[in-house]
Amino acid sequence: MNPPAQSGEEGGAGEGRKGRRTSSRESNRRSGDDQGRQRLESEWEEKIIQVRRVTKVVKGGKKLSFRAVVAVGNSKGQVGIGVGKAAEVISAIQKGVVDARKSLVKVPLVGTTIPHQIVGKRGSSRILLKPAAKGTGVIAGGAARAILELAGVGDVLSKSLGSRAPLNVARATINGLKELRPFEEAARLRGISMKQMLA
Repeated sequence: MNPPAQSGEEGGAGEGRKGRRTSSRESNRRSGDDQGRQRLESEWEEKIIQVRRVTKVVKGGKKLSFRAVVAVGNSKGQVGIGVGKAAEVISAIQKGVVDARKSLVKVPLVGTTIPHQIVGKRGSSRILLKPAAKGTGVIAGGAARAILELAGVGDVLSKSLGSRAPLNVARATINGLKELRPFEEAARLRGISMKQMLA
């Protein structure tokens, strides 16, 4: 009667070792997934464009909250802006980041600049964006500068027209970047050669 019991114990030990091997593989896979997520997260940068306190009149008094305007980008042609509202500043910022990542736009970069001139509009805000030679830098301020840098634009000229409210300027900048077309497509749509585009 003893031998079968020993066999069963050995089988149990074997199963235990096999179980540990499976657990190790799962652990390695999870570790790899975590590292992949960390690398992905590290590619993205966040910038706070504005945080302001908002007062809402409700029954029984006033309710205070915060509104955060946040921009996120990977410096590789993807950028977005978002707005978050919450009773605490940190929560408003976190909501803004989530919102920004849901509204990313792709920017067709030409080296370190944009392919052609464009005017972005939002409400009473307008912003003119023009390509610039390498080494010019980002000639822009406030919300526009933050968004352009996060998109990976290193050389550009800009001029803000109309309202300079941070949220409107941010949205005008994003709207302008949305309208950009790859260099060749922009030339074709205008019916001119790429040489003329460069002139």
